[in-house]
Amino acid sequence: MRTGGVESGIWYMLLASFLFALMGVFAKLLSSSIPSLEVVFFRNVFGVALVGASLFHTSLQGPGGRPWLLLFRGLAGFFALLLFFYNIAHIPLGEAMTYSKTSPIWTAIFAYLLLKERLGFLQWVAVFTGFLGLVLITDPFYTPFDRYDIFGILSGIGAALAYTSVKELKRYYDTRAIVLSFMGVGTLGPMVLMGLAPYIDSRGLDFLFAPFVLPQEKEWLYIVLMGLFATLAQIFMTKAYGAAKAGVVGAVSYSNIAFSILFGYLFLGDSLPDMVKFLGIIFIVISGLLVAKK
Repeated sequence: MRTGGVESGIWYMLLASFLFALMGVFAKLLSSSIPSLEVVFFRNVFGVALVGASLFHTSLQGPGGRPWLLLFRGLAGFFALLLFFYNIAHIPLGEAMTYSKTSPIWTAIFAYLLLKERLGFLQWVAVFTGFLGLVLITDPFYTPFDRYDIFGILSGIGAALAYTSVKELKRYYDTRAIVLSFMGVGTLGPMVLMGLAPYIDSRGLDFLFAPFVLPQEKEWLYIVLMGLFATLAQIFMTKAYGAAKAGVVGAVSYSNIAFSILFGYLFLGDSLPDMVKFLGIIFIVISGLLVAKK
């Protein structure tokens, strides 16, 4: 691969990480007054409109032919995003982002179990280091293992499944088609779940079923900014994985955690991670870098 492609992939991912962190800021601001399920809806509907509008200027490229894989990418991404946004509403932004960045650990495990790929000694070290990081970030010494820890882990698993499919989909579809598969499911899914909410006892299932709440004046501005940053981040991330090797791009994507911790502290009043959680974050980053090294 040419150096220019690698450099482009690195810059695309740095920009995507910065924009994803900004998206998280506005998502948390919105979550203080409207359900996280609704935040997911607005995060995606804006992107569908923006990417859809681009189709009037330039038609989709690529041979296509993998609709079920495209749908799988959309469902996995929606599942991960739903849990990620719920956690954003209830725990510090940097911590929620760290959980989502455990995806390389799960990707390595899926490759071993499902694709029968051999993992070398370094990759096994990465997997165990990542699991140690997960244990530490749940803060086992001071707080009980709760639903936010479970949702964080599941958001990482969902992200792993979604990102694994992107590299294959790039062979068949335009970047915008891949983005639309995710945002389309992420728009229709919340609409269905919000429609069902009045008829379902949502106690314990508030992350999945919640009634629609009409946003107020300032919240509409937050929605526009969140949607804009999310759509641009999604496009740049997909471009990054298409421009450079997944290992290189995946390593750079950990800048997302640093941006999220910084923005959470500056704009949201989040406390900085304590020593135990900070050590867990370090282990998760090291784990991801070791997996990427392969």
